[in-house]
Amino acid sequence: MVGGGQMGWLALVRLLRARLGWGFGGALDTQGVAGHNARVREERAMTSRERVNAAVRRRPVDRVPKEMSFTPAVWEVVRARLGPDVSPHEYFGWDTREIGFRGPAAPGEFAAYYPGRTDVQINPDYGTGEVPGTFHHFAAKVFPLARATTLAELEAYPWPDFTPPERWQHLAAQTAELQAQGYHVSAFAGHIWETGWQILGYERTLADLVLNPEIPAFVLNRICEDNCFKAARMAEAGIDMLRLGDDVGMQDRLVMRPETWRAALKPLLARVIAAARAVNPELPVWYHSDGDIRPIIEDLIEVGVTVLNPVQPESMDLAEIAARYGDRLCFWGCIGTQQVMPWGKPADVRAAVHRAIELMAPGLVLAPTHVLEPEVPWENIVAFHEAIDEFGVFER
Repeated sequence: MVGGGQMGWLALVRLLRARLGWGFGGALDTQGVAGHNARVREERAMTSRERVNAAVRRRPVDRVPKEMSFTPAVWEVVRARLGPDVSPHEYFGWDTREIGFRGPAAPGEFAAYYPGRTDVQINPDYGTGEVPGTFHHFAAKVFPLARATTLAELEAYPWPDFTPPERWQHLAAQTAELQAQGYHVSAFAGHIWETGWQILGYERTLADLVLNPEIPAFVLNRICEDNCFKAARMAEAGIDMLRLGDDVGMQDRLVMRPETWRAALKPLLARVIAAARAVNPELPVWYHSDGDIRPIIEDLIEVGVTVLNPVQPESMDLAEIAARYGDRLCFWGCIGTQQVMPWGKPADVRAAVHRAIELMAPGLVLAPTHVLEPEVPWENIVAFHEAIDEFGVFER
């Protein structure tokens, strides 16, 4: 039973700890992180790996799993609160760790695609460009193939090579090491749509899906091939879950017609999932898209997605999503970063966490729906974690 009704002794202890000010507080408690973590380890009935693996399969857990990530400005706040040598992953007890491919031995030859530009930061794999802005971490995109009009120009582009063993041979050992420490290990195989439009240009790619489809089809298929290779190597490494995703949702609709998504992107997503499942047929697959993606959720399930992220509550009603898909999907995220985390009070954050647990657990991993932006106060970060301890502990 969820804490807040008839609760077990562990939930009661955690509730008292939160109510009496024990634990996270405004700064480290007198027992320090080591003492806090020792208590957590003593109390846990499941390892983080066991907990998340159970949740993504909608099986009973001892506590709702959790994770969180920060923008650089919030990292600075957290470091100031915890101290520079304290890991937020350990202090807050996040359950997940990620691994990934290493970068190329040398970046691609992209200078010709940015003539006269010295202000562009160029991705070493795909050559996509960014110009840092003046407001926090935001940047302007620069598109290397914005003027390409022929397939010959696309073929001549210096596409990346992910096949050298030095880029991926570390994955198995890194996975095994983290799993031996009790963590749930996942890996992100890459975007398709987002990388594609960052090469060609956003408006241009959307228009060409209808007006000149062979151009985006070439680029998207090329990226898909890379992601299939990466997904297979990640599955061979023994990861617990494969992460995929593309932002194809706006606040209240898709960025394109559902029929266009089904024709251009759905088959590519299916190929990447199939590449991983050829190695491990039971591998859970996590898919990320911000916004309202209700028109394609059934399609995502059809191609093999089992974990939906971030389930943005400002765009999709959690109760509706839980009722329609809770028997087929695990939900990962669910705590809004547009409203409650930056602008709500700690009580509002606690209420949002409690509601998500009541609607969706045990098939739930709680997280903010995106990286926490600079407006999020420390008190709301604390409230998120304390609410999970209060409401997300289950009797076993």
